[in-house]
Amino acid sequence: MTNLFLGFDVGTQSCKALVIDAERREVVARAQEPLELLAGLPPGHMEQHPDRWIDAVQRTARDVLAAVDGAEIAGIGVSGQQHGCVVLDDGARVVRPAKLWCDTATSAEAARLRVPTGFTASKLLWLKEQEPHHWQRVRRVLLPHDYVNFVLTGAATMECGDASGTGFFDPHRRAFDAAAMAAIDDGLPALLPPLSAEGALAGRLSARGAELLGLPAGIPVAAGGGDNMMSAIGAGATRPGVVVVSLGTSGTIFTRADRPVVDPEGLIAPFCSSDGAWLPLCCVMNLTGVTEEIVVLTGLDHATLTAAASAVPPGADGLLWLPFLLGERVPDLPNATGTLLGIRPGTLRPGQLYRAALEGTSLNLGAGLDRMRRLGLDVDEVRLVGGAARNPLWRAILAAVFRVPVEPLAEAESAALGAAIQALWSVRRLEEPGLTVDEVAQPFVRTTGARTAPEPELVAHYASAAARFAAAVALVHGAGTAR
Repeated sequence: MTNLFLGFDVGTQSCKALVIDAERREVVARAQEPLELLAGLPPGHMEQHPDRWIDAVQRTARDVLAAVDGAEIAGIGVSGQQHGCVVLDDGARVVRPAKLWCDTATSAEAARLRVPTGFTASKLLWLKEQEPHHWQRVRRVLLPHDYVNFVLTGAATMECGDASGTGFFDPHRRAFDAAAMAAIDDGLPALLPPLSAEGALAGRLSARGAELLGLPAGIPVAAGGGDNMMSAIGAGATRPGVVVVSLGTSGTIFTRADRPVVDPEGLIAPFCSSDGAWLPLCCVMNLTGVTEEIVVLTGLDHATLTAAASAVPPGADGLLWLPFLLGERVPDLPNATGTLLGIRPGTLRPGQLYRAALEGTSLNLGAGLDRMRRLGLDVDEVRLVGGAARNPLWRAILAAVFRVPVEPLAEAESAALGAAIQALWSVRRLEEPGLTVDEVAQPFVRTTGARTAPEPELVAHYASAAARFAAAVALVHGAGTAR
C-alpha cells in the first residue's frame, strides 16, 4: 500500500494542505493559501464564495505535490469550517456566496428557530425569506467541506459530525431532525444529501477532481468533517479525557465523549464526533481576530506586542476588554460589540491593549470551560492547537484562567492533520473494519514539551478577574456569561 495521505483544511482565513507519511508517521509536505471575506457587505454579513475555496484547494495541492510523488497519494481527507451554507442549483452551480459561521445577520432567524446564531438552519430560513428568488433555485444544500468533497468526487454526502452543527440534526439519534427541518421548509429533506457512516468514504477522485488536484482519478476521498471534528482527530481527542482548546479566528474547547452531553441552555454544543462518538464543544466567536486588531492599530508584530504586554502587570493596568467584536455565541450575544472598560490616561498603549485583548478573550474561554466542567466533563490538562498556542504569555494566562497545565501540540494545523489521518483510517478500514481512529491517530500526535503550569498568584488574580468580567457582561449587555 502506498503511504502518503493528503489532508485539506478549508478555513475562514486560509486553506491549508499537508501530506503525511503513514510509515514514518510524520508530516512530509505542507502549504497554505490565504482566504478573505467578501468586502462591502452590510454589518453582520460574513460571506465567501465557494469557488474561491476550490481555487485555494487547487493551489495548495499544487504546492504540496511539488514536494512529494503524487503517485504515492493513497487517500484524501477534507476539513472545512462548520455551519457555512452552500446552495446549488439544478446544474450544481453555486446559487449565491456562502454565509459563514461568523455571520450574525441571521440572528433573528436563529432566535425564531431556537438554534445558536451562526448555525446553518438560520441561514436557510433567512435565504428563504429574504432572497426568495435565490431560494427558488436551490436544489442542493451542502456544508463547506461537503462542497469540496462534491467537487472532488461528484458525489454529494454529509457526515454526522459536521451535520450536528446545522441546527436540524438530532445528535442523540445521529439523524436529521424532521421537526427542525419542517420549521425551515417542508422541502428541505429533499435538498440534503445522504448521511455517511463513520469511517466511510465520500467517494473517489473523479476525472474533474483529478484534473483539479493533478492526481490520478480513483483515489479514495474520506468523508471528512467539520474543522473541529477533524481537529479532534489531529489533536488526539479520539479517547475520553483529552481536552483540546483551538486558538484561531474563533476559539473552541472540545473533548470526546461516549455519550451526548446536553447543555440545557444550549451554550455547549452537543456535537457528534466524526468517528461514531460525541464531541461536546464550546465555541467563542472572538479570539485571534481581537489581537489582530491591535496589530493593525499599532503596526507592530505579535512578538513585539507580546514583549510589551509581558512588561504590563496582570490586569492590564485596569483595562477590561469584553471582546465581542463579531457579536458572540458564548455568551449568547449575537449583536454585541466590543467594550473596553477602565480606560485611564496612559492605558491606551500597545502593551496594555494587547494584554487586555489576551486577558479578555482568555476569560471568556475560561467561562466556557467552567461550564463544561459543570456538565460533568473532567479537565486535568489542556492541549492547545493553532498558531496562537506558540505565544508564551497567552499560554501562561490560559493556564491560570483554566487552572490546569496547558501544552501546545507540535502540529499547529490539527484540522488538516486530522483530515489526512481520517483518510488513512478510512482506507485501512477497507481491510480492517474493526480498526479505531484512535489507534491510527495516536502515533501522529506529539506535544512540544512546552508545558505551562498555572502559577498560583496568577490563578488567584484571574479568579477575581473572572468575577469582574462576568459582572461587566451583565452590566453592559444584561446577560450572564457561560458560567
